[in-house]
Amino acid sequence: MRVTGIIASMISPAPRRAAGSLFGLAYGDALGKPTEFLTVAEIDRRFGPTGPRQLVGDPALVTDDTQMALAVGWALHDASRYTAEAVEPLLRRRFLDWAASPENNRAPGMTCLRACAELSRGLPWQQATQAASKGCGANMRVTPVGLLDVDLDTLAGLAQLQAGLTHGHPTGLAASELTAYAVRLLVDDGVALAELPGLLTARAHQQRTVYRADWLGELWRRSDAATPEEFIARGWDECQRTLTRLAAALTAPDDGGDPCRFTGEGWIAEEALAAALYCAVRHADDPVDAIARGARTAGDSDSIAALAGAFVGAAHGMPGWPAGWAGRIEYADQLAALATPHD
Repeated sequence: MRVTGIIASMISPAPRRAAGSLFGLAYGDALGKPTEFLTVAEIDRRFGPTGPRQLVGDPALVTDDTQMALAVGWALHDASRYTAEAVEPLLRRRFLDWAASPENNRAPGMTCLRACAELSRGLPWQQATQAASKGCGANMRVTPVGLLDVDLDTLAGLAQLQAGLTHGHPTGLAASELTAYAVRLLVDDGVALAELPGLLTARAHQQRTVYRADWLGELWRRSDAATPEEFIARGWDECQRTLTRLAAALTAPDDGGDPCRFTGEGWIAEEALAAALYCAVRHADDPVDAIARGARTAGDSDSIAALAGAFVGAAHGMPGWPAGWAGRIEYADQLAALATPHD
């Protein structure tokens, strides 16, 4: 298979982990697609007590989570340099192409659709964004940022910018940065999954009053905050509180229940991050278990499973996934192309 050949040709660990992360996001998305909006009891009746564990269909279809992650990935791929001025028009175009695509029929989030409608009018993105929204659409698509070979300030700026085009709430910005940072730690630094909650908490504390004006402009003025620092601190504080709940949950024995009981249901950005981390840490040795656990949730199952897949895939690389899955997932050719290093 062409896709398998591309992945098999990757020699160094980082490209294998990058591919594992992108494909893992899509695998989790596909497993969570049919369970979104179901209760855990309903999921168990349909799929058994361990949740869905097999890709269904050829190709196995994904949702807007993977579609928008691809939009971010291709915008970054096409960028001649990583600055707000260079990347924002590319993100805008990719998001608008997604919004108008006939394949945008996977129950897309209303925040993204409303923001894209405003972006299509040519408004500055700081006016087009849905300033009160911190939905998980901000960070479900940010994984490609975490795979870039850039410094941490650029990674943070890109993560917040791609979130900000649609989700202007400071918590959406902060959670997106944390999600991309987690992927970076796993892919480039080989950090263990169990270390992520502590490292992300430290990052949230460190960045609490860092407002990236060169990337965000005067977005903060869409809020009632008195200063940019007050605006962004609200987001980091919410993320820290959710990470604190996650850390407490991980100290207790795992009863196999719904992670959303501890982290929230994942419809908002910081909760999706925490729920996905719970699944990834609890099932650090088995990527399929991790995404199945994410899909077996009463909350935003596809987004939780997608992020869990991005994390465990970044830790294990492509060898962590069943060998036959790469050729069966929707958009496999695009996932493979974005995972392949390019000049």
